This record gives sequence, structure tokens and C-alpha cells, in this order.
Amino acid sequence: MSAGKKMKRDNQQPIKVIISDLDGTLLNANHQITPFTKKVFKKLHLQGYKIIIATGRHHLDAKAIVNELEIPFYLVTSNGARIHCPDETLLFSLTIDSQIIQSVFDLQIDPNITAVLFKETEWLTSKTNQKISSFQKDLSYPPRVVDFKKLKDFSAIKLFFTHDDHDVLVTLKEAIMKTHSDALSFAFSLPFCLEFMDKSIDKSMAIAKILVRESLTFDQTIAFGDGFNDEKMLQAVAKGLVMQNAPQNLKDQLRHLEVIGSNEEDAVAHYLNEMIFFLKKMKHNFF
Repeated sequence: MSAGKKMKRDNQQPIKVIISDLDGTLLNANHQITPFTKKVFKKLHLQGYKIIIATGRHHLDAKAIVNELEIPFYLVTSNGARIHCPDETLLFSLTIDSQIIQSVFDLQIDPNITAVLFKETEWLTSKTNQKISSFQKDLSYPPRVVDFKKLKDFSAIKLFFTHDDHDVLVTLKEAIMKTHSDALSFAFSLPFCLEFMDKSIDKSMAIAKILVRESLTFDQTIAFGDGFNDEKMLQAVAKGLVMQNAPQNLKDQLRHLEVIGSNEEDAVAHYLNEMIFFLKKMKHNFF
């Protein structure tokens, strides 16, 4: 079904806010914004839509990519632990306490799992991991290999683990949540990426803070995502769209939401471009 028909049927209030995840959603397989996506988002900005980028990435890493849109946007990063305004001022910040993360490492993490702490200006990693490094556009947010057994300050924006075997990460998740469910929440942004955040934050909570600031509501929002860290966000908005390349179990959990094309097809930009065309046509016919 077309974007226009869906928008007409599902929303009583006009959409004023566009929200998108990055990897697997707005970005292509090379973690880039395509010229067509850039063109559509410039058109959205000129027509007065508020843009929110909501990602699990660190803010320095995400800015290096999203600045290519060349428009103002709110930036929700580390799954909600940081919010930056369009003028790049910090709106919200929350860091996980050092003792909490240190107690996670006391559980004796399998050395085959790559562990990462997202700090403010660098990310600390237990080993070099080419798959994770390939996500970076440049070195604005550099990695540093450390021995976590010798680390003094474990405080971090986000705790991250990666392993090629999803079941290995599931076992780790269960062990951590058994003793840390009162302090941490988790999400699989990808099957090989397990992330832990402060329990009080997620993308939807961060978006809610932005909407209050702009005197808007979730009834005026549309969002796109492909990972389990997008689930609450997609449930909260007036119109949630799931990417075709999302894990099947996420699509099964959100079967009431529409599935669009893949990130390789610029599906987000094509959907929004059709939405713009439909709303412009409706306005012209009405007047």
C-alpha cells in the first residue's frame, strides 16, 4: 500500500516530525547517506518538518555521517544517553556509573567476545575488531585497545559486546541481566551487537524530551527502524515503519506495523518522498 493511503488512514493529526535510525535504515550497506536521501531530507526541511536522527552510535561518530544531510536535526545517540539540539548544544546526558560496569566485567567475559566502552571522546575496546571498525566514517571518534583488568574508570555512555555467534551473546545477556536488571537495559541493535544502557533511557524516552521542547506529541511523528533498539520508538510514534532487512523476529514482534523496502533501496527516502507528494496533492485539492 502506498505511503499516501497509509498516512490518510492511520493519522488524524498531521505529521510534523520525521525520526530515523541510521545503520540498516537511513544508511546504505556502506554506512553512507545516498544523494537521493540527502535530496529528500532537504525537501523535508524546507517544508518545515522537524528531523530527529536516533541511533545507537556515539554522537561524534554519528555527526560525522549525518552532517552530510546539510540540514538542522536533533541527534539522539547511544540509544538515548545523549541528545544534541540542531545547534549542537547538549540537551540531555546520562553516563553509566563506573562501579556498575566494573561489576559486569567481574563476571568473567568470554575473551572471544569483543567488549567496548563508549567514552566521551574515544571508545575503549578489548581487541581490534574489523567488523565494528568498518562502521566508522572517519576517526573523529577513535578506538583504543585496553586491558580491562587494569582499567580504573569504567564509567561510560554505553557498554557494548560483539560476537559472530548470536547465541553466545544471548548467553552473555542472560548472565548480565540476572545480576544487573535493576541498573541496566539491553538491546540487540544487530544480531551480532549486544548493547547495555542505563535502565532509565531508550530512544523513545529521548524523543519524548525533544517533543516536549518543541511543543509536539508522538501523534505527530513517523519513525523508521530496523533493530531491537528501535522497538520502543516504533511502538511509540503515530506511524512506525520497519525495514525489510530487519531481523525476522523483530518483524514478527511488530507484525502490526508496515514493512517497507530495504536500506539498500533507499526505502526511507522513497517512502517520505511519496508522503510529501501525497500531502501536497491533498492540500492543493482541498484549497
